[in-house]
Amino acid sequence: MWPLIGIGVIITGFAARVNPLIVIIAAALATGIAAHQSPLAIIATFGKAYNESRYVSIVWLILPVIGLLEREGLQERARMLVGRVRAATAGRLLVVYLALRQVTAALGLLSLFGHAQTVRPLIAPMAEGAAETRLGGLSEKSRMLIRAYAASADNVGAFFGEDIFLAVGSILLIKGFLQQLGILVAPLSLSLWAIPSALLAFVIHGVRLWRLDAKLTRQSKDEAR
Repeated sequence: MWPLIGIGVIITGFAARVNPLIVIIAAALATGIAAHQSPLAIIATFGKAYNESRYVSIVWLILPVIGLLEREGLQERARMLVGRVRAATAGRLLVVYLALRQVTAALGLLSLFGHAQTVRPLIAPMAEGAAETRLGGLSEKSRMLIRAYAASADNVGAFFGEDIFLAVGSILLIKGFLQQLGILVAPLSLSLWAIPSALLAFVIHGVRLWRLDAKLTRQSKDEAR
């Protein structure tokens, strides 16, 4: 049971709000050591994952670049840019991002956007800038609300958009599960039936995003009282 100690490391690290990359690496090291693996074997496992999936290289390349851009004022520039567009509001901006995220996910470009590379450094600051232009200063509660809606736009767009893509893991998982039950379904059929769900998700969540502006206005008036 000792190799399961990695789960405890992950829970503790996330609860303490430690950097996720450090938590994952610490959990992998703890699990490897508990399984009586040598440090070289653990590093070799990381190397194997690097060579087979390239996910490790993507993380290590994207995050430092985003951190450098944020340090040079990326979020402030994003706020200033969207603040100059009079028609832009937080709700409208997030509806556009929801549509863009869903379309690109349907084309299989899941890594093109995301929380780390798009929402945190660009979309959320731009939505905050649009709200500041209309309402003036924003309270911490309003900022947290906008960031939550920005994260939800990414989640909904990616979750319901990716199933339209033929080669995504969820489609292959559904096909394999149904095949075990003796039900033969082509991946194309599963993708086509995912389109109505994606459209409904866009409409439902798009309305919620669209109403965000009114919600922020009411919240701003309540706080002013």
